[in-house]
Amino acid sequence: MKNFKKLIAVATIIGSLSVVGVAGAAYATGATTPAGIVSALTGKSVEAVTAERAAGTTYGAIAQEAGKLDEFKTETLVQRKAMLDQRVKDGNITQEQADTFYKSMAANQATCDGTGSAGMGQKSGMGFGPGAGQHNGGGMGRGMNTGTTSAQ
Repeated sequence: MKNFKKLIAVATIIGSLSVVGVAGAAYATGATTPAGIVSALTGKSVEAVTAERAAGTTYGAIAQEAGKLDEFKTETLVQRKAMLDQRVKDGNITQEQADTFYKSMAANQATCDGTGSAGMGQKSGMGFGPGAGQHNGGGMGRGMNTGTTSAQ
């Protein structure tokens, strides 16, 4: 039993170090969220950028105010391309689908003025639109769970 407790303790420590290592590597390679990208470009904290976004200012507008809209658009497109590449690698989408999504995003970037009017990714089904990363259950339940099942 003592050895089992030691094993659990060691596994916990190693797991914690792995998480820190992964987080450190992600930080070192650059920001991976719109808030993180704007934060890095403007020098504002992620919390300050997130608060501005919550108050209704788009990330693009925050970047534009700092004279960094073009850099924001470039970094955002790079991150989204990486996400598409990962989804292809994971088998969630085909390369053809990824290419189509990427072309659509690149076209939207060309007309982006920072106001959010281009609707980047909002209808692509790729999770890039408003609320990306925020989940409310994923829709995998059975409705109101009335005890009935569907024949679908």
